[in-house]
Amino acid sequence: MKTTLDLPDPLLQSARKLAARERTTLRALVEEGLRHVVAEKSRSREFRLRKASFKGRGLRPEWRDASWERVRDIAYEGRGG
Repeated sequence: MKTTLDLPDPLLQSARKLAARERTTLRALVEEGLRHVVAEKSRSREFRLRKASFKGRGLRPEWRDASWERVRDIAYEGRGG
């Protein structure tokens, strides 16, 4: 498929020099670059949990040494759980 690209002159000049040095065509160089960018962008990004702390003070003092069972009991207290 044919398409037209509008490139800045300095970039095109550098690409042509690189293609000549690599003994390849400008077309092959552009294709290689596009394949690289598409592959890089297509990789799934590592999941990162957003920061969700509230004013950075951590747990309330009465919860700091509580077991998970105690935290769960407090969370469900009064909810029939």
